[in-house]
Amino acid sequence: MSEAGGRARRGGRTDALHPFDCLRCGLTWRPRDADDLEARGPAPAGSALARPVSPTHEDELVPYYEARAAEYDEWYLRLGRYAHGPAHDLAWQMELDAATTWLDGLPLDGEIVELASGTGWWSALLATKGELHAYDAAGAPLDRARDRLLAHRLRAHLHVRDAWAAPDRAVDALFTGFWLSHVPRPRLAEFLAIARAWLRPGGIYAAIDSQPDAASGTLDRLPAPAPDFARRRLADGREFTIPKVHYRAEELTAALQSAGFGDVDVHSSGRFFLLVRAIAA
Repeated sequence: MSEAGGRARRGGRTDALHPFDCLRCGLTWRPRDADDLEARGPAPAGSALARPVSPTHEDELVPYYEARAAEYDEWYLRLGRYAHGPAHDLAWQMELDAATTWLDGLPLDGEIVELASGTGWWSALLATKGELHAYDAAGAPLDRARDRLLAHRLRAHLHVRDAWAAPDRAVDALFTGFWLSHVPRPRLAEFLAIARAWLRPGGIYAAIDSQPDAASGTLDRLPAPAPDFARRRLADGREFTIPKVHYRAEELTAALQSAGFGDVDVHSSGRFFLLVRAIAA
């Protein structure tokens, strides 16, 4: 019932959001709003994609991930500047496999929303479990996610949508991969309230995120400009400052409980990842 990002490219935003046939799957799609990827042109100022310029550097996240899309998967695959030698890379791969097995073992089904889906590394797994709607505020990573899903003969709805946008419905499951660490500490409760609002009672929120480890980033890793921030250099030399918060398991557990989640389980995979599962109360 879903399409791998089938885009009807239109020159601009329309006032009347008419149904249209997806060129990839042949299904008729009725856009929910003008921020659906298939229904709009560039996001206008003031839309759900407008990021405020602030001392938290959140305004740099979308340009950073637009620019990084072509090299992002090298991080997962430990290629190029992300290769740290056989011992560290083997440890990474073992934990990545364990995190994948953990996610695959969760009872996710029905309608699933993935926020900040990036290049679709986790989307290919999630799309086998239910009807996946994968959202990201940057379009370039979604192009790669679409190609990944098509290569696996999988289908998903891919739309440009900010993770901070208010939910337009309640779904059965929500997933974020390496997004919570981009949520500034003062805004954690705000985002977890959004996560809770996405879910029906009994729905599952799952997340995989970063733990601090010197072998997690690039070999030419830049020093952090301040606590809870990272300075990132791309292969072409461009640099960005972004929020990067390494939450502790007990912090996230308490915050999730305060946001209306129960049966919270937050634990470490070892060196690199934090695994989060919580049930909407």
